[in-house]
Amino acid sequence: MSRLRFQRFIRSSLWLLPVLCLAAGVLLVVATLAVDRATGYRLVPQSLTGTPSDAQTILSSFATAMVSLTSLVLTVTLVAVQLAMGQFSPRIVTALLDDRFNQLAIGLFGATFLVAVLTLREIRGSDTGTVPGLSMLLSYVLMFASLVVLVLFVHHAGQGLRVAGLIDLVGDRSREFIVREHGELPVVTGGPDEVVAAEPGNVVRVDRPALVTAARLADCVLELVPVVGDFVVGGAPLFRVHPGARAAVAADGGPAHRLRIADVARHVLLGPERVHTEDLAYGFRKLVDIAVRSIAQPFNDPTTTVQALHRLHDLLRQMATRPLPPGEHRDEDGVVRLLERTVSWDGYVRLAFDEIRLAGASEPQVTRKMCAALADLRSVAPPDRQEPLDRQLRLLHAAVRRAHEDEEDVVAALTPDTEGIGSGADVTVAPPPRVVPAPH
Repeated sequence: MSRLRFQRFIRSSLWLLPVLCLAAGVLLVVATLAVDRATGYRLVPQSLTGTPSDAQTILSSFATAMVSLTSLVLTVTLVAVQLAMGQFSPRIVTALLDDRFNQLAIGLFGATFLVAVLTLREIRGSDTGTVPGLSMLLSYVLMFASLVVLVLFVHHAGQGLRVAGLIDLVGDRSREFIVREHGELPVVTGGPDEVVAAEPGNVVRVDRPALVTAARLADCVLELVPVVGDFVVGGAPLFRVHPGARAAVAADGGPAHRLRIADVARHVLLGPERVHTEDLAYGFRKLVDIAVRSIAQPFNDPTTTVQALHRLHDLLRQMATRPLPPGEHRDEDGVVRLLERTVSWDGYVRLAFDEIRLAGASEPQVTRKMCAALADLRSVAPPDRQEPLDRQLRLLHAAVRRAHEDEEDVVAALTPDTEGIGSGADVTVAPPPRVVPAPH
C-alpha cells in the first residue's frame, strides 16, 4: 500500500518534475563550473563565448527571458484550466494540471534561468577577465532548447484548448489504462473478410487510387464501411472485402499479388479531429453549430444565425446543379474496385436546415431567411432535387405555426426575406415605375 501511495504521489504531483529539472540544472552548472575552474577557464576559447562584457549581457538577457517565458507558461496553463472548467467540465482540471509537457516546459525554463544566473556570477573582469566557457555553452544549449520547447508549448496549448483535444486527453489516458491492464490487442469485431482499424480516429483522408490498385491486384472489391469524417473505434471494421477475396486476404506473408491488411489500412488516414480536406459535410457542420448556438440561451443572437445561413445557402446553391461524388471507383478496365457511401443531396439539405429549423422556429428572423433560401434553391435545383427542399418548407411551416398563435405573426415569420427582417416585400418599399417620355 505504501508503494501504491508513493506511485500515486509521483503521478499526481504538479511540482515534482519542475523541481527535478531545477535540481538537474543546478548539478549540471556546478559540474561545468568545476571543469572550467580546473582548466583555468581556457577549455573553450573566448572567440566562441565572447568577452566577459558580452557574456554578462547575453546571460542577463537569458535570465530575463526565462522569467518571462515561465510566466507565459503558467498564465496559459491557468487560462486553459479556467476555460475548460467553465465551458466543458470542472472534472477536466486534474487532467490538464497533470500534463507532463507543461511541467517539463516550466522546469526547463526554470533550469535555464538558474544556469544563466550561476554562470553570470562566475564571470570576472570586463574585457580582459575570465569567462567560464563550458558553462556558457551549457547556457546556449539550454536557451536553444527553451526556444524549441516554447514553440512546441504554444502548439501543445493550442491543441489542448480545443474541445477535441480535451476529449482526446481523457480518452487516450483511459485507453492507455485498458491496454496496460488487459494487453495491447484491440477488441476486434470484424469477420474474416473485413479489415479493421488498429487505432481509433476520424477518417480524414482516403487514398482512393491506391485502394483501387490494391483491390485490382488482389482481384477483389473493397467497401469502405465508414463515411469520410466518421469516427472509427479501434478494432471496428474499416473495409469489407467482397466475395472472391476471402483467399486473398492475409494478415502477413503471402505472394505480392495477395491483399495485405496492413497495406489496405494505411491508405486510410485516421486523425483526432475532422478536417476539410475531403469532408465537405464538416464545413456544413461547423456553420450549423454556430447557427444553433447563436439562437440558444443565453446568447439569443439570431443575426449571427442568419449570417451562417447565408453561407449554407451559398454552398447548397453551388451544389444544386452539380453532380455529387460517386460512390463507385473503377480501375483502368472499368471494373468496380472500391465502394463507399457518400452524402446525398437530401443529406446536405437536412444537415443544413434540420437543426436550425428545430431550434429557430420561434425566431422570425431565422425562419424568414430560411424561407428565402429554400425558395431560391427551388428555383435553381433540378426536378429530382426538389423533394428535399419541399420537405424543409413543409416542416418549417408546421414548426412556425406551432410556435406562434397569431396568424399575422405566422404570415410575417414565413415571408421570404434574405436578411431575416430587412429586405422582405413586407418591410421594403418599391420605387415607383419611371415613365420615359416618348420621343417627338
